[in-house]
Amino acid sequence: MNWTVAYLEQHGARIRLSYDDAGHKANVLASLGPDRVGGVVLSGHTDVVPVDGQDWTSDPFSLTERGERLYGRGTADMKGFIACCLAAVPALARTPLKRPIHLALSYDEEIGCFGVPRLLADLAANVPPPALAIVGEPTEMRIGDRHRGFFGYRTTFHGRAAHSSDPSAGASAIYAAAEFVRFLRTAGDDGGDGIERTTFNVGRIDGGTAINIVPNRCEVVWEFRPSADSDVGAIRTMVDDFMARSVVHDVKLDHAALTSVPPLASRNDNAALKLAHYLGAEFPTLAMPFGTEAGFFQTAGIPTVVCGPGSIDQAHQPDEWIAIAQLEAGSRFLDRLGAWASTEAPL
Repeated sequence: MNWTVAYLEQHGARIRLSYDDAGHKANVLASLGPDRVGGVVLSGHTDVVPVDGQDWTSDPFSLTERGERLYGRGTADMKGFIACCLAAVPALARTPLKRPIHLALSYDEEIGCFGVPRLLADLAANVPPPALAIVGEPTEMRIGDRHRGFFGYRTTFHGRAAHSSDPSAGASAIYAAAEFVRFLRTAGDDGGDGIERTTFNVGRIDGGTAINIVPNRCEVVWEFRPSADSDVGAIRTMVDDFMARSVVHDVKLDHAALTSVPPLASRNDNAALKLAHYLGAEFPTLAMPFGTEAGFFQTAGIPTVVCGPGSIDQAHQPDEWIAIAQLEAGSRFLDRLGAWASTEAPL
């Protein structure tokens, strides 16, 4: 982060940092051009997934060029886009911009998009409202305009322990959890395809202490991924109603949200879509199977699309790579953005 901030400041960017609670991580919001409304946000995340257990043929944290590809953790997801943005900064700094261009770099996207809400709060409080946002996740420079959300929870059931010779003397937390898991198994929408479906998944169950003890505790870690058009509130109400009427007698529960990533919905009047296409991004629009921070920008009232170099098929894999041609396409896109932002041309 320090290197990036120094580099951006060297080229005259106005810098804002918003930190996590511990003060160890920070979002970077860098602005070039006039301090006025109507800017364009280029958004990316600075974290990557681990490489533990993956068999790499080169150092995952040293960029390696082989043929027409660049290998390394995060090259596709999505440090290639960030590299394109940083490479474009010197030219943007020399350009007499009529509209601001904001580079938004957020922390902890991979574990739940924890940084971007703070970045957006800081932007709303201190920066004139931007006109649109482009999130640079890998789409091979196609325009992604919709994806499902992601909501994760930990639900813990608290029963009453007893000797298993008389189970009625206790209250099994596992039995109550099993009813809940059965409900989640049947709650998903099987009628749609791809991101049109709302899906549920149970990722982990942990409970009990021994075969001869009625379990007094069971934890279920689960998620749902709503379609872009789903009513998230209605899904939460459905789950709450089930738990209220179906929990086993004498079993109590507590419920903690782990992560909340809103869906990105397709909008016909999306100014970001129009600009991205003008700048060279490709149609037809893409329904993305993965979540991004784009839903946060849209929820904040900022028209947003996803468009960036590289393919999601290479992300999170051993020997992750991005084609050099994709980075060149991303750089051309940003060159056109700079030229457009130096005019008063309408969106």
